[in-house]
Amino acid sequence: MRLSPRSLCAAVRAAWRESFPLEGRDVARWFPGHMAKGLKKMQSSLRLVDCIIEVHDARIPLSGRNPLFQETLGLKPHLLVLNKMDLADLKEQQKIIQHLEREGIKHVVFTNCVKDENVKQVIPTVTELVGSSYRYHRGEVCERPLMFLLDTPGVLAPRIPSVETGLKLALCGTVLDHLVGEETLADFLLYTLNRHQLSGYVQHYGLGEACDDIASVLKRVAVKLRKTQKVKVLTGTGNVNVIQPDYPAAARDFLRAFRSGLLGPVMLDRDLLQGRSAEES
Repeated sequence: MRLSPRSLCAAVRAAWRESFPLEGRDVARWFPGHMAKGLKKMQSSLRLVDCIIEVHDARIPLSGRNPLFQETLGLKPHLLVLNKMDLADLKEQQKIIQHLEREGIKHVVFTNCVKDENVKQVIPTVTELVGSSYRYHRGEVCERPLMFLLDTPGVLAPRIPSVETGLKLALCGTVLDHLVGEETLADFLLYTLNRHQLSGYVQHYGLGEACDDIASVLKRVAVKLRKTQKVKVLTGTGNVNVIQPDYPAAARDFLRAFRSGLLGPVMLDRDLLQGRSAEES
């Protein structure tokens, strides 16, 4: 018996996924080769600066932070800027700050660069951190010294600690989609939204109800967006062109909607804040 997408969703809902299959995925190849060179260059650049401003995505405040910074935090003033706060569910903001404090991160600013929220806090905070640093007192120093920003490309840690972390990084655009697979990413996003009981995607695409089957969701998204493709099917009378939903196009739109905030704010590290991970589920 073949079920319609709506019937299939209802059937799957009775057996909602409690974990995401993580085995068999090669995270090593998700790390672009040019980043190794960038890491070395960054390491040498750190010797020239008085303060490190680490910019990270507020949706993953704990996952994927570069351990290179951990090695230098004890020596230089450090400010963690968690950007894209408008896209993050910050109901547990205090818990995030407490978790980071346990890791030795004492100075955190949440920002939204698009709307200039809290961005003006950065320079005064850096000025205060540098001014109170023992390395900074070098004789005469003026009250408002010139400040120079040495920008570096964003780089991942050479070893992504887990597949789950890699998927979170990819959802936030840190890892290229095609390295992971757009439909795999869309499936992990769907799993995460459902697990966190976030139904913004249901309203955005007019699906009627939540669904835990990615094929059914992408099919309905493709139909709604009129994303179809011709596929040749071999039959007893020869090749026949069949119109099918364009699943990759639907997956790309699903990811784009998430990244632009159309599905609502999300905290991808909620499980870590609650002391759980997908591997432990």
